[in-house]
Amino acid sequence: MKRTTIFAALLVAAGAAGVPSSVSAGEKASLNGSYVEARTAEVFTGGCIMNSEAETTGKNAILAWNIDRGSYKDVQLDGLSVVAVLAGDRNLGMTEMGGAKASVRTAMFVDQRANPVQQMALVAMANDLSKGLLGKIVQVTPTPIAFTDHGGEVTVSASQLSLDVSKHVPHDPSCGAMQWFHPLSTLPDAELGLTSEHTFTGSALGTKWSDPNKRSAFFGSFSY
Repeated sequence: MKRTTIFAALLVAAGAAGVPSSVSAGEKASLNGSYVEARTAEVFTGGCIMNSEAETTGKNAILAWNIDRGSYKDVQLDGLSVVAVLAGDRNLGMTEMGGAKASVRTAMFVDQRANPVQQMALVAMANDLSKGLLGKIVQVTPTPIAFTDHGGEVTVSASQLSLDVSKHVPHDPSCGAMQWFHPLSTLPDAELGLTSEHTFTGSALGTKWSDPNKRSAFFGSFSY
């Protein structure tokens, strides 16, 4: 019997409730907010470090969206947040280096204040903005989410995860440092960040990590 993922079930239910799995090309953006991500590999570094990390790290990431205002196909999402925690079988940015796409399992954390239809819309929105990278969603957990822009840093905290990204990343030119990757989510004006805290302690993905003090983050505003 063919197994159906949690995410597929969510999208079927969402469709029945009037929430589509994607937005058609050319539709006017109706959603805007803030985004931050951090990976378990540096995104701005020298080739010497990248060569050592490319095949062994970068398999995990936390992606977080905070919606200022707007709706996802008529489902109002003002002030809500959603976080995706990813575990891949290889570096999540490997396609940018000419390699095969990672097979990904994802744990989703949706804003506890959202009603069931809003929660499904948040999951579908995250999948769209991450260009389908979420892969197999193994868990969807409603929880309080704190997404805060402190001016010089962005922090995200929820059950089982925490993220702290400084907006001031040192651009050390040693070892020919350069930007190797782009954000995992659609982000028109992405900026690089220094990750001072990047922790996941949940059990759903079969892996946990704490990966601080790396130039491994992106942040910025999105419009959809």
